Amino acid sequence: MADPVDSAKIAPPAAPTPSGAPDAPDYEVTDQIGHLLRRAHQRASSVFQNTLDDPALTPMQFAALMKLRDGPGLSQNHLGRQTAMDPATVQGVIRRLEERGLIDRQADTTDRRRTLLTLSPSGQALADRLVVSAREVTRRTLEPLSAAERNTLIELLKRIA
Repeated sequence: MADPVDSAKIAPPAAPTPSGAPDAPDYEVTDQIGHLLRRAHQRASSVFQNTLDDPALTPMQFAALMKLRDGPGLSQNHLGRQTAMDPATVQGVIRRLEERGLIDRQADTTDRRRTLLTLSPSGQALADRLVVSAREVTRRTLEPLSAAERNTLIELLKRIA
């Protein structure tokens, strides 16, 4: 695994040269935040796929399932906001969860134009069962870090998310 980013490597953007191109001979793409976040995401995705106790479930489907586990019923719009999914993505996620019989739709008693999504009994059972392996996904993903580093990383990611 690569060394942690050295604060000395993070420099402000270089001033342009007379030709207009930035003079940045010390720029290293592998030290940049976008690259590092992409690599961390690749690691997290790999751990997720190899650890979660349902290989057919995608990370987005898992997030939707867990958010529906938290509440009594959410509209499609609210579920999308809670899981940071755009409307087209959440629509596809809901369709696939519904095809698997994991969620149900019911009319909102306070607004007949709106449909609420809830977990079906099999969706509830799956969500409850997945909590154990989901915790293991987090543990394995953060395994290279100390407990203090794990907490710091989580707090920092929350701030920039």
